Amino acid sequence: MELAPINPPVHDTHHRILPRHVRFDFSATPIQWVPGDPGSTHVMNTLNLMFPAGEMWFCRVYNRAMPHISDPKLRDDAEGFLRQEALHSRSHGSVLDHYWRRHGIDTKPFTRHLDAVFSRILGDRPYGLPWGGHSRFWLRQQLGIIAALEHFFGYLGGWVLDARALDEAGTDPAMLDLLRWHGAEEVEHRAVAFDIYRHLGGSYLGRCWHMGVVIVSLLGVMAWGVRYMSRQDPDAGRPRRLFSSWWAGARAGRLPSIWGSLKSAVRYFVPGYSPEAEASTERALAYLAISPAASVAAHGGNWPGGRTTTPVLPAA
Repeated sequence: MELAPINPPVHDTHHRILPRHVRFDFSATPIQWVPGDPGSTHVMNTLNLMFPAGEMWFCRVYNRAMPHISDPKLRDDAEGFLRQEALHSRSHGSVLDHYWRRHGIDTKPFTRHLDAVFSRILGDRPYGLPWGGHSRFWLRQQLGIIAALEHFFGYLGGWVLDARALDEAGTDPAMLDLLRWHGAEEVEHRAVAFDIYRHLGGSYLGRCWHMGVVIVSLLGVMAWGVRYMSRQDPDAGRPRRLFSSWWAGARAGRLPSIWGSLKSAVRYFVPGYSPEAEASTERALAYLAISPAASVAAHGGNWPGGRTTTPVLPAA
């Protein structure tokens, strides 16, 4: 069934979204890559657990949606988005490989449950049912969930670009560059998922429902992931809990504030919401121009600066 476009893209200007090849050196990355702060480390490690399966699911959904995107600029954005997400998935997957090879931490007991969520519950045959997975309705639900997730990822991307406390804490430079490179690209393509959802018929009430589902699901996965990773960390002490770790990390500036994250979620429910109001494309592009991993991939060689520092943008 053809999906007729319902709404035009929200934005008049067009910034071409292109994938950037990167090369990360995690050989010296410790388990607690925010030194002495297992709470902040493992709250952010939930992203490493979620992204490999989650962003490949994004790609599968967008491959299905692509033939139905009639606007040429939006289709070009979708192609760039898809290629960036595939690189994000592989890069975060290399972190999990490093945890296994270097530290003996097996994340598969956790990630195979996420694989099942994306393939069996959110896949082309939801809940294993033999019908409905290829319908217009189901594709729109998948796109709505991606749009809600991308809202949060864009917010987090804007935050991590300016999180000076992570530099001051001595955060592992390869991991910090991974977060900032990925965060900058999330900011760069922050409008794409929302625009495609609307273009293919997504409604205001639908996006409110999707955001509610995403909030509950993200909190559950994060709570589970923090406990799982802290139990694998011999220096973490007692198993960490999400909200106590998040509160302490936010007070130190090493995690986004709970209040700021809540306000970000509320903005998505505003009828006139636009992703362009979240973060700054200019700051994202400024970081992508100096990312060590992108420079290494483009020019070859070793980690700039002997793996001691990650570039910091001037204050906004």
